[in-house]
Amino acid sequence: MARTTRPLTNTEVKQARAKNKEYNLADGGGLALRIKPNGSKLWVFNYSRPHTKRRANISFGLYPDLTLAEARKKRDSARELLAKDIDPKEQRDREKSQNQEAHSNTLEHVAANWLGVKQTEVTPNYAEDIWRSLQLHVFPTLGKLPIHKVTAPKTIEAIKPIAAKGNLETIRRLCQRLNEVMTYAVNTGLLEANPLSGIKKAFQSPEKRHMPALKPAELPELMATIREASIKRTTRRLIEWQLHTMSRPSEAAGTRWDEIDFDSAQWTIPAERMKKGRSHTIPLTRQALEILEAMRPISSHREYVFTGDRNYTQSINEQTANMALKRMGFGGRTVAHGLRALASTTLNEQGFDPDVIEAALAHVDSNEVRRAYNRAEYLERRRVMLNWWSEHIDKSTKGDFKPAIGTTTLRAII
Repeated sequence: MARTTRPLTNTEVKQARAKNKEYNLADGGGLALRIKPNGSKLWVFNYSRPHTKRRANISFGLYPDLTLAEARKKRDSARELLAKDIDPKEQRDREKSQNQEAHSNTLEHVAANWLGVKQTEVTPNYAEDIWRSLQLHVFPTLGKLPIHKVTAPKTIEAIKPIAAKGNLETIRRLCQRLNEVMTYAVNTGLLEANPLSGIKKAFQSPEKRHMPALKPAELPELMATIREASIKRTTRRLIEWQLHTMSRPSEAAGTRWDEIDFDSAQWTIPAERMKKGRSHTIPLTRQALEILEAMRPISSHREYVFTGDRNYTQSINEQTANMALKRMGFGGRTVAHGLRALASTTLNEQGFDPDVIEAALAHVDSNEVRRAYNRAEYLERRRVMLNWWSEHIDKSTKGDFKPAIGTTTLRAII
């Protein structure tokens, strides 16, 4: 006949005294109070492990931190697991490990992992801008928080001060970047769902503003100012290079000598330096090649065509052209990126094929089939167009600025 264990009472547990050797007071169902010689009392659960059937103990906690009633609840939970052939000790270890992992996956840690993937799709400067914005506006309050504890209310509260200053464009970018981090966390199994999917609705949307750009008729003024301005030779050549090639500021500033093919008169920007992550080839006009020749004595023995002032192993800062244009009096009238708009407007007004212009600007066509065709077929058409554009710039520089040939003739050529 099986022996029946009489359950313990609270009084018995409280009054249990230490002895020379540790001993147990059984409560039944595998639960016992272990009293040690030093007087400490520990709740333990003895059970038979699933599959191996070996006896094992698991500690629940010290008395009186864990009461008799609480110890019994833990015992009952353990027995429920055993009924499902789950080892309670292994289950506890798993939960502990998962909890530690969850708390080690802070927002900053997960964001760093996300950026490791993201930076393969964007330029280094853009990746640096992303990280800098998170460091400045998000990490000070939320960076050390485990990813599963980042909520919409906490995030909104953290970035509210930015909205209060009227920096709505910064808010828009932060919401976008944080959502990408959370989507990454979902896709890597750290979260079940994105808790920040709707946070942008908590803020006013920024007004869409186009970057300032000069009108086509103002090109002679720009060229005259660049020619007469007291700026460094490398800065002047950088602005001219960007203007003739219709490239973005970051692409132009980071031009490397090994990207230039002088035999075919082409500049191929690798995918990792392009905004859309696709390599881009630009036909080089006579004027563009002359800019390179002018830079050859200065930097041909370096990696970059336009080297930095203080560190010749680095490229010139992409903001250099912007700052120079501002000092020359064009602040509020144009920025370096606006030189692309100036070229685009001029070429469109002169009747060049819009698709060829878009290809020259490295704007990615959403139609994959047409995009592949454009890349293959538009290179020579872009060469003709860029030659016209460079000649047009030359005329505006030399004071021979006259309206170009008509739309009909241009369409026939291009």
